[in-house]
Amino acid sequence: MYHQIGLPAAKGTPYRGLTVHPADFRRQMSWMRRLGYRGLAMRDLQPYLDGERQGKVFGITFDDGYRNVYENALPVLGELGFTSTNYFVVRQLGGSNAWDAEKGVPPSPLMSLEEMRGWAAAGQEVGSHTLDHVHLPRISTELAELQIRQSKTQLEDLAGVEVSAFCYPYGHETPALRDMVRNAGYLNATTTQRGLARRSDDRYGIPRVTVARSTHILRFLQKCLTRLEDRRRQD
Repeated sequence: MYHQIGLPAAKGTPYRGLTVHPADFRRQMSWMRRLGYRGLAMRDLQPYLDGERQGKVFGITFDDGYRNVYENALPVLGELGFTSTNYFVVRQLGGSNAWDAEKGVPPSPLMSLEEMRGWAAAGQEVGSHTLDHVHLPRISTELAELQIRQSKTQLEDLAGVEVSAFCYPYGHETPALRDMVRNAGYLNATTTQRGLARRSDDRYGIPRVTVARSTHILRFLQKCLTRLEDRRRQD
């Protein structure tokens, strides 16, 4: 689970740790390739999670659709032949992470419509992060269903591709919300629960490994490759 791939904001800035330096991202992806692993978008990972295929693979996801991911991560993914999923906030295409403003997080540009289309044209996956990056459990059922369903249909219309992957904003989800995502036609959904995905996981509650600015390469490999039952309780 990545967010931004770029230069970090000033020290003391909230969520500064969620921006991974481009050189670190390249190093992380290169090491996975060197070890024989192939990075996949959620749509490409699904057969492995369903037990239909086997191989040395790992999922790559980006939350929010930041422009610096397009600029700094996309070239690396293309060079290595990896695919990934980026979860876009529909009504902020070409905007910024406005939902973070009240926390003192400086604005960071998000991909424009054309950049999102370029992302898809490069073989990367377009996923949904709702219309407005809302706290889904805090709004009415009707509004939650609208955020989930309309973000899918609007992204499909805008990008011209099928949108089958969903990510819960802030990681906030409930069994009822999982059902809404399933009923809306998505094939999987990711959370912010920490850990390696397993075949036994609910496809609408898939955990992820958080990669932060401070995640050095040995820690990165440990987090991604260690298969322990208590992995989900690790940082």
